Amino acid sequence: MPLTLAAPRAGLRRPEWLRSVRVLRTEVLAGLVVALALVPEAISFSLVAGVDPRVGLISSFVMGVTSSFVGGRPAMISAATGAVALVVAPLSHSHGVGYLVAAILLAGVLQIVLGVLGVARLMRFVPRSVTTGFVNALAISIFIAQLPNLRDAGVAGYGVLLVGLGLLVVVPRFVKSVPAPLIAVVVLTVLTVVLHVDVRTVGDDGALPHALPTLGLPDVPFSLDTLRTIAPFSVGVALVGLMEALMTAQLVDELTDTRSSKTRECIGQGTAQIVTGLFGGMGGCAVIGQTMINVKVSGARTRLSTFLAGAFLLVLVVGFGGVVAQIPMAVLVAVMFLVCYGAFDWHSVKPSTLKAMPRSETSVMVLTVVIVLLTHNLAYGVLGGTLLACVLFARRVAHLVEVRASAPGAYTVHGQVFFASSGDLVTQFDYATDPREVTIDFSDAHVWDASSIAALDAVTRKYADHGKHAEIVGMNPATAALHGRLAGHVNAG
Repeated sequence: MPLTLAAPRAGLRRPEWLRSVRVLRTEVLAGLVVALALVPEAISFSLVAGVDPRVGLISSFVMGVTSSFVGGRPAMISAATGAVALVVAPLSHSHGVGYLVAAILLAGVLQIVLGVLGVARLMRFVPRSVTTGFVNALAISIFIAQLPNLRDAGVAGYGVLLVGLGLLVVVPRFVKSVPAPLIAVVVLTVLTVVLHVDVRTVGDDGALPHALPTLGLPDVPFSLDTLRTIAPFSVGVALVGLMEALMTAQLVDELTDTRSSKTRECIGQGTAQIVTGLFGGMGGCAVIGQTMINVKVSGARTRLSTFLAGAFLLVLVVGFGGVVAQIPMAVLVAVMFLVCYGAFDWHSVKPSTLKAMPRSETSVMVLTVVIVLLTHNLAYGVLGGTLLACVLFARRVAHLVEVRASAPGAYTVHGQVFFASSGDLVTQFDYATDPREVTIDFSDAHVWDASSIAALDAVTRKYADHGKHAEIVGMNPATAALHGRLAGHVNAG
């Protein structure tokens, strides 16, 4: 039976991590593990963006701490990310860090505006096959992103990697109270230092900050020229950041069987983006790899782990930078490899699943993965997969409209009539041989758009050209209202 703390006074309900020592321990240790995993990632993304590694580390700290208060998804980790780094890299290289920070500030404002406008509701249009492709592409991308960290690793480096993987697999069978990644990092760091093993370490990737970040505005002219320069990059950061954050939040919702506020997450991401920019950071968004470490590997569920991940990161790099610099990269790679294995949806690629799954669903999943791997951008993959899913759905539904003749001149329409199916509708009547009075019953059909109204106008016009009258009956209220408003006012030709 887990040890619990004293019950709070009536009317003051404490958060879960204050009511259970077990939950508190889980959240604290999870935050520490995530902080360790964030260090090399933040340094690597800084190099991609063309800024000092300290900028990425400060960004991860500020994004993590701020989003823990204002974000909509508890236990989700936000920090400097590769997707945002890729977007802002050209701006950083051509105009400098000041313009990069200005673009991040504007991106934060745009994200808040999009959140207020309800952009999060668009997530309902992302099909499950795209989500599966997103997860699989993410796992593959994280795996590939770790390979440069094994560059010139040598026998010692690969030995640390294999021992780390062994610890990550074996330790959880015997130790439940402490996350296996934390044990692996501590044990292998101590061993490599004590035994003087020559391996690549975190400190080899760049200098760690030695002071706390300070507030300030970017040193750029406040002019229309500056706005024109940063606007395209700000829009890219805003869209990419929200896409990854919302997809990650949805994934955590499924893993934890809980719901989160996607609108609050959009506004929270924008707020965190602005705060990060004020501290001179490079921006960021949700990081799926560290989120999986926090939620799936470490078992965290509350905002405390998110806050502590950022807080521990600052303490580690500022207060214990010398110790953190000694951590072997290979053991952190081992942790990320475990995350990749756990994140990949192996069921989706089983032969039995592929055989049972419709080809359209499999095609959407595969396209999502391919686009992500080719563009190194998860947002592009989600957009491409969703677009293909919409096209395939439209093609499938387009052939579901059926016109049945119960008697000469008496027709019944069944199905959904919209732009893709309305063309088939016009060809399913016998204009030449029908009697002078024709009845078309829409009781079992629904009309969705102006293209369909134009098709109905074309049907009645064709009958009129043959000297006959076609009457449309049985429309439901929505169809009748649309038909009454648009009939005769769209181009039936």
